[in-house]
Amino acid sequence: MGAGTDEADEDRPRALVVDDEREVADAYALRLRGLCEVETAYGGEDALRAVEDHEFDVVLLDRHMPGLSGDEVLERLDEGDFDGRVIMVTAIDPGFDVLDMPFDDYLCKPVDREDVRAAVTHQCTVLGYEVLGDYFGVESKRRVVEAELSTEERASHEEFGELQATAERLERRARRLLGDAADALDDFDAIGRESE
Repeated sequence: MGAGTDEADEDRPRALVVDDEREVADAYALRLRGLCEVETAYGGEDALRAVEDHEFDVVLLDRHMPGLSGDEVLERLDEGDFDGRVIMVTAIDPGFDVLDMPFDDYLCKPVDREDVRAAVTHQCTVLGYEVLGDYFGVESKRRVVEAELSTEERASHEEFGELQATAERLERRARRLLGDAADALDDFDAIGRESE
């Protein structure tokens, strides 16, 4: 598995490009440079290991690979509750079989630089708003408890600590995915939740 990250990419969405043809995977990774943090996997097993070890926002997945096919990887991601988006990037022309497949977008090769970047940006935005919704649900509970209970009561409550950690993780991910569009986070901060 190859990596194409640098320090400037740390606050950008994270993508995994999966293709058994190294040149193809590396070419798509290169097209995404500057848009997101990118890693590559050169087969289905490598892809599943990468997803297990790291949080990815978008997976670009080839369908036709020896060993574990892209369709099988997609099925395992779905069964494993992968919480990112999947874009099939493949030379296989879609048929009715795709109607039951749990992907989020489907691009037929060859895909030019602008189209792959636009598809990744779109999926990151969709995921960002989903994460933002989750964050608002968790953070509103955390804030009302914080406003009504003492520091000592909160510190001794394990579930509250877990809720706080979840809220922080979701906020970081929403900001990473949405960038400047995360203004809704600041608007949310202005809402008063404590009793008068």
